[in-house]
Amino acid sequence: MGQMKETMGKVLMGARRRARSLVRDTRGQGTTEYAILVGVLVVIAIIAITLFRPKIQELWDAIASGINGL
Repeated sequence: MGQMKETMGKVLMGARRRARSLVRDTRGQGTTEYAILVGVLVVIAIIAITLFRPKIQELWDAIASGINGL
């Protein structure tokens, strides 16, 4: 019975160490945050382009006319 308790204690200690190492491992956190940020910025850009499309087209046409007038 004593040996069984000792073995279970070792197993639990090993599991505890592995759990702690997983909690402390934040190497991928920065990459994930960067990916989320880029995704949000892309969505905002798509929405802005969609909403301001007529103004952007008008500006583009004015620039093109100016270049052609040179």
